[in-house]
Amino acid sequence: MWILNKAYYRTFQVVFWAGMHFIPWIEPKLFIGSGSVLKLPQLMKEKGLQRILIVTDKSLMMINMLDELFEALEKAGIDYFVYDSVQPNPTFENIEDAKQMYLDNNCQCLVAFGGGSPMDCAKATSAKISRPDRPLEKMSGTFRVLLPSLKMTSILPPALWAIPTTAGTGSETTVAAVVSDPTTHKKFPINDPVIRPRYAFLDPDLTKTLPKGMTSTTGMDALTHAVEAYIGRSNTKDTALKAKMAVKMIYENIETAYNDGNNIEARSQMLLASYYAGCAFTRAYVGYVHAIAHNLGGFYGIPHGLANAVIMPYVLEWYGECIHKRLAQLAECAGVSNPEFTDGQNAKAFIDSIKELNKKMDIGDHFPEIQEKDIETIVIRAFKEAHPNYPVPKIMNKEDCISVIRQIMSSNQM
Repeated sequence: MWILNKAYYRTFQVVFWAGMHFIPWIEPKLFIGSGSVLKLPQLMKEKGLQRILIVTDKSLMMINMLDELFEALEKAGIDYFVYDSVQPNPTFENIEDAKQMYLDNNCQCLVAFGGGSPMDCAKATSAKISRPDRPLEKMSGTFRVLLPSLKMTSILPPALWAIPTTAGTGSETTVAAVVSDPTTHKKFPINDPVIRPRYAFLDPDLTKTLPKGMTSTTGMDALTHAVEAYIGRSNTKDTALKAKMAVKMIYENIETAYNDGNNIEARSQMLLASYYAGCAFTRAYVGYVHAIAHNLGGFYGIPHGLANAVIMPYVLEWYGECIHKRLAQLAECAGVSNPEFTDGQNAKAFIDSIKELNKKMDIGDHFPEIQEKDIETIVIRAFKEAHPNYPVPKIMNKEDCISVIRQIMSSNQM
């Protein structure tokens, strides 16, 4: 049975990879540089948009991060409404409340302002606006927002304008959103090109006040996107190039951004690296690091970027020889390779460099939160996300995944 399952997964992935070439991939219109976010109101005015919903969180509101944007919108004569109750892991309730605010105020588009959580909330809200009759659980998966049936109640999701305040998720260019059920601790990944943002504003001024801990973990989130996209089996020439560019830029800038938050050049490069990594995994997908991380977040509230940073070395080591060549290539991009080393040695150097980055930025290597009684459920849910969707280099079985998760546990629980 296991052999048949693996054959099905690989067949599905090959067919899906081939089909992806026929999808009209529309890249977001990109605006880069200090103050670029202030171009948004005039662009909206030119497009005849007069009423918008801004999705953000209370922490950004408390530090007045949006004040300049509010002032510019008012000068442009654009009415804006703010939904700022997004949870760190957006919930079904968040999506329903944001949708209702959008409809009650006759809004014409959505603006996502913040990190991955506001982005996910805004994307899922746009999906729910387009399919008010379809439960969010039914949209979990790939191409399940408007499909499998286009009913009269379906409309195209409203245009989404994305303003990231962290350099990590790449959500301003991805087709993905993750919604949580706080009752069951289950996460529902939604993947559909119709929720991809139409416009993205990479303004480094918005990331200057990002705390060191958020700078490190969101940066490692971007690195995970690039690495998992590159080592997977659904690469294209473009995704491979963008993944390698992202790795190079992250290694050149993440420590500077971490140690000197006011370094605009490093902040700008990290935003662009996050964007490139997002472009890469949007088409090439991710793998077991993300599948496990999503479920650790669902069970224990572990921030997604932190989970990825800690989990990544364990999963890369488990893959073993099948990714040595790919990791050796990334080691060269990262500047940690040695021309006299074998691929295996350079692959190890790359994995060791990830561990060293984590250590330098005060990121741990275990999660004491993990409980033995939860592991089997975590594995089941991780596999439901990963299989057959993620074109991983090597397919895990249940025992493999349990073994990896136990390595991630605190040593006093093992």
